[in-house]
Amino acid sequence: MFDKLDGIAARYEAIERSLADNAILSDYSKVAALAQERAELQPIVEAYRQYQRAQRQRAEAQALLESERDPELRAMAREEITSLEAQIEALEAELKRLLLPKDPRDEKNVILEIRAGTGGEEAGLFAADLLRMYMRYAESKGWETEILSANESGIGGYSTVIVFVKGRGAFSRLKYESGVHRVQRVPITESQGRIHTSTATVAVLAEMDEVDVHIDPKDVIFEVRRSQGAGGQSVNTTDSAVRLTHIPTGIVVDVQDERKQLQNRIKAMNILRARLYEMQVERQRQEQDSARRSQVGTGERSEKIRTYNFPQNRVTDHRIGKTMYNLAAFLDGEIDAFIDELATREQAEKLGMGMQRIATTDED
Repeated sequence: MFDKLDGIAARYEAIERSLADNAILSDYSKVAALAQERAELQPIVEAYRQYQRAQRQRAEAQALLESERDPELRAMAREEITSLEAQIEALEAELKRLLLPKDPRDEKNVILEIRAGTGGEEAGLFAADLLRMYMRYAESKGWETEILSANESGIGGYSTVIVFVKGRGAFSRLKYESGVHRVQRVPITESQGRIHTSTATVAVLAEMDEVDVHIDPKDVIFEVRRSQGAGGQSVNTTDSAVRLTHIPTGIVVDVQDERKQLQNRIKAMNILRARLYEMQVERQRQEQDSARRSQVGTGERSEKIRTYNFPQNRVTDHRIGKTMYNLAAFLDGEIDAFIDELATREQAEKLGMGMQRIATTDED
């Protein structure tokens, strides 16, 4: 690990020298690339420098303890050594965390799909509740949201709704929401007060650029039709709604949110690109060893991840076994407590696997 840290520190210093070179400063694209790389390396280098400084200070305190005869100074040296050892241990753990491989999608914007599952009209209403929850959560983070496509059900719910979430780190937080969400409550259509169980499926897709996913135009069937249902004044007046069918995979994307056909086509291609990338990631995930499946779950859409129980005012995340008894606040977007713990569990899993790889390498 420390050989790798030495290499990172050397690279950081080289970037610093390059950014002070007038010949390089004239190349704006190169400066931007170097500045971005420096920003990514800076937290690691700063933590490593603190670690090295603490190591030096501990060595000095240890030398003082071994050479000094004054009891008071020896006691001070012991106290400093104890404090520095705790600091060194914490910094070493932080460095291990910083060196974890990052998901390249973490800083991406998000395409969030919510689909009503089992439960009829009640499932559609639950999908609307989840939509509001994520919109409120995005608002609390300062992210922008835009509904790309929505198919409304008869009593104020949604059979399907797709939302674009724009904000730094949106995918790194929302990626833990993929899966089946279950609600237990008395539906408004229930006359005898019986509790029903309904579900909705959430898929969190990272917005991908054309350079990330190439789509051959010959593989896409492009159709236009008139917009239907709620969604704008242009309904049934222009052929603005767009349907894309990706022939190799059979993926179908419908978008009718915008009045102009071109805007809908761009949005549909973005959704298709995100779904294709997610398919690729899922295929790779399935090919890997089962040990790589973390305690926070696989993120598969068939996996039940959370239950919202209205009679008991509780919400339970089944991946981490955590329950909260403030359902109203949770549905109002206060979901960070679960996301924080899911992220921590994922980091612990990666750290464990990283240490396992190191041990295996040492044995070899």
